Amino acid sequence: MVKEGYKFAVAPLGLGVLALALRWNWAGGILVFLAAFILYFFRDPERIVPADPAVVVSPADGRVMEIVDQAMGSRPGRRVSIFLAIWDVHVNRAPLAGRIRKLEYRPGRFLAAMRSRASAENEQNVIHLSTERGEIVLKQIAGWIARRVLCWKAEGDTVALGERVGMIRFGSRVDIWLPLEAEIVVGPGQHVAGGSSILARWP
Repeated sequence: MVKEGYKFAVAPLGLGVLALALRWNWAGGILVFLAAFILYFFRDPERIVPADPAVVVSPADGRVMEIVDQAMGSRPGRRVSIFLAIWDVHVNRAPLAGRIRKLEYRPGRFLAAMRSRASAENEQNVIHLSTERGEIVLKQIAGWIARRVLCWKAEGDTVALGERVGMIRFGSRVDIWLPLEAEIVVGPGQHVAGGSSILARWP
């Protein structure tokens, strides 16, 4: 569990128990169900991180929406976009070991996370990660329901492969930019698990 989840669950759980004690069964049942869902949403399961140093792991749970050619400045590369449904785990993980060279918060809109425009226009945290093989870029993007992106790291921090770096509340999107040297091994429509699914190979 992410500790923050308890804070959100206490109020509906307390009100639900009170409503049930007063025999307001429908209201009590709905509130208790809401508290249970909040606790489920903030779950944070352990993951088996691959030992292969040549892999890039998925930074998030969810479904691969699209893989598009996209340059990062003068560097050609590809962007992999992952959509996190409300029932997916929303804790984000480091796709590679490295050092956070730059962390940038960008205010923006709250378009549906499935839309391609959300990658550029929505509120987001942009994490520039320097690794032994080069720099990659990770974006935590808010969606129509998600209204808060959280990064638990700071500029200059080092992270291990698959380490927890933050989370997004209630439905969202994560983009990862990789240079062309990285061979992407997933495809659109595939479901991936953060920290354990192999997204690409980069020898």
